[in-house]
Amino acid sequence: MKSAFLFVLMTSAFFVQAQPAISKSTLQLSPLSEYDGAWNEPKYLLCNTAAKVSYMNEEEKKVIYILNLARTNPALFCKSVVKKYATESDDARLDNSTYLNSLIKEMNKLDPLNLLQPDPDCYKSANCHAVISGNTGYIGHNRSGTCLAKRYYNGECCDYGHDKALDIVMSLLIDYDVPSLGHRMICFSPYLVIGVSIQPHKVWTYTAVLDLHY
Repeated sequence: MKSAFLFVLMTSAFFVQAQPAISKSTLQLSPLSEYDGAWNEPKYLLCNTAAKVSYMNEEEKKVIYILNLARTNPALFCKSVVKKYATESDDARLDNSTYLNSLIKEMNKLDPLNLLQPDPDCYKSANCHAVISGNTGYIGHNRSGTCLAKRYYNGECCDYGHDKALDIVMSLLIDYDVPSLGHRMICFSPYLVIGVSIQPHKVWTYTAVLDLHY
């Protein structure tokens, strides 16, 4: 009986040790994990709505991911991301900025919004405008020719000078020097679908176009 008991213990120990350890590298981390570990909660994976689409690159899909996180939990995004981002930013314009302060106040009062879903028509619309604007150095929303025919949006945001997802989203939300706060309003409106394109820009190095539709 004693030898049988020892055999059971040794066998149990073998199976415990044989289980592979879970490496941090295998975990799916949120793009906002460095700001707050709470963003790694499984429920926020639902915000990564563009994860499986093939027509956008990883940074473009990340724009949608981060924007959905901001829309899903505005208060947490404000507390964990907005304030820290502004503090760590090299942009002196954000020091005691009325635009930043108004964003903080708005996000602390904002109710959660629906998730934006990726849409191929919105992407084609955004991509055409981003490519043409970048090649010509154009700034604005006017279109002509092929891009006019591909126009598919109810709301459009154009950002200049950034190619990283969080920088793009924060630029649009802060909406510095845009008195109407039009970009922020679009980002926090109940649109249903979105397309994002980030392209080189002749003047600003990069441009990002977000086209949203109901």
